[in-house]
Amino acid sequence: MIELYHNGMSTCSQKVRITLAEKGQEFTSHHFNLRARDQHHPDYLALNPNGVVPTIIHNDKVIYESAVIDEYLDTVFPEPSLRPESPYECAKMRIWVKQLDEGLHAASATISACIAFRYQFMEGKTPEQLRETLDGYVDPGKRARMTENVMKGVESLFFKPAIKRVVKMLDDMEKALDGGAWMTGDNYSLADIAFTPYVNRVVHLQQDWLFDTRPNVADWFDRIRARPSFKTAMSDWFIPDFLTLMKARGGENRDGVRTVMESD
Repeated sequence: MIELYHNGMSTCSQKVRITLAEKGQEFTSHHFNLRARDQHHPDYLALNPNGVVPTIIHNDKVIYESAVIDEYLDTVFPEPSLRPESPYECAKMRIWVKQLDEGLHAASATISACIAFRYQFMEGKTPEQLRETLDGYVDPGKRARMTENVMKGVESLFFKPAIKRVVKMLDDMEKALDGGAWMTGDNYSLADIAFTPYVNRVVHLQQDWLFDTRPNVADWFDRIRARPSFKTAMSDWFIPDFLTLMKARGGENRDGVRTVMESD
């Protein structure tokens, strides 16, 4: 039996749901409202002291960190294998996955906030209430980033390096996909699973014009969306309000994103 603590739009949760779907494993869902800070409840912090999703419980064992969960699931449910047989390709897979914890996940979160989620953050707040909320972040670095991103959007100092990192991701994928249908060659793997939510987020934010000069990425994403696991693990859990927000604000900010990327 597997219990999954997750959120429908969380990229890290999506990775784990895809792996479960590819393995044909059902789970008991504990769906969190992240805006309501469900993930900070003391009972959950007893499971995952980082206060983030996802977390799984399998046979009374608690595992967190999405990349760790995915490798665990691929080990305890070995069929179908989601790791290449070749040691070299398996190493390439791990290098891809490692990048997410080395800035790429944070970059995706930043562009999401600057393009779309800042509006959700500001909704219904007076300027004084917004300032009070932002000042409530204890960590001074996070407080500075959140304030800049919420108040300035795509003109935030943090936006340009973040969108450039996401573009580098797409460029690296475009080159890698010259060598096969999937990111490590001919076999679908945990690398493809790990990057699916981040490429999908580019689409949801209406920035898929970036695929126009990256046909390998566009074809890869078509293959990804054709897999049954995309519906089961992604589409079935999308939250309509978030989709509406990203579509509307992403379209409005498309020219602004282009301008930032073209600036010196």
